[in-house]
Amino acid sequence: MTQRPHLDPSAFFLPGGSVGVLLLHGFTGAPTEMRLLGDYLNGRGYTVAAPLLPGHGTRVEDMNGYSWRDWVRHAEAALIDLQSHCATVFVGGLSLGSLIGIYLVAQHPDVAGLIAYSPAVLVASRSVWLAPLVKHFVPILSAPVSPSDLTDPEAGSRLWCYEQIPVPAVHETMRMAMRAMGLLPGLRVPLLVVYSTGDRTIHRDSGRYTFEVAGTPDKELLVLHNSGHALTVDSEWRLVAGRTAEFIEQHLK
Repeated sequence: MTQRPHLDPSAFFLPGGSVGVLLLHGFTGAPTEMRLLGDYLNGRGYTVAAPLLPGHGTRVEDMNGYSWRDWVRHAEAALIDLQSHCATVFVGGLSLGSLIGIYLVAQHPDVAGLIAYSPAVLVASRSVWLAPLVKHFVPILSAPVSPSDLTDPEAGSRLWCYEQIPVPAVHETMRMAMRAMGLLPGLRVPLLVVYSTGDRTIHRDSGRYTFEVAGTPDKELLVLHNSGHALTVDSEWRLVAGRTAEFIEQHLK
């Protein structure tokens, strides 16, 4: 995954009806990874907002100038703005975006529901735990070269993200994950968790853990088997989008 010259990493807003959906992208990514989903939902009459989180969509060095609180504040401002346009709002987030979503709905119980895509509550690599130390010596690392977990050959062309790893920002993501984990038992809004068994970025148990620990009795789980971490752009994205729309419609009744 890399920066794509043909993609615009900017935020997008798609006007629709009185039901809104806030879509939050993942770590080092951009709203492009939420665009297929956003267009699908907007085509069904929903208003869709996808903000660009601080430090993203520019230079990798910029990410290290922001904390998890900055990401939350920016997403919260986007949520409040969307609520000013729509009577009912749902939140959906991919990876880091799902962690921010958990935090937002804990602070805003009037949100109608949360969709957590590839929730990054538990990560696959143990090396992230070295970030609090390494960040003081090496603020930016080269991303390890490894085969993509994406199954659609075209999926990578839909992603905009940094090629390097901003280490202080990794530490902030860890902090965000710990807060989200602590909030899960108290979660009360309807929840849909979507993850793939082919995801090599988060821990294989992260999606099910998120589902099982979430305190809400109104929760559903969708497990995919032919997608990678960025499941909103991969082979099963239409299944993900369709199930998202069904979840929203079920909770409007």
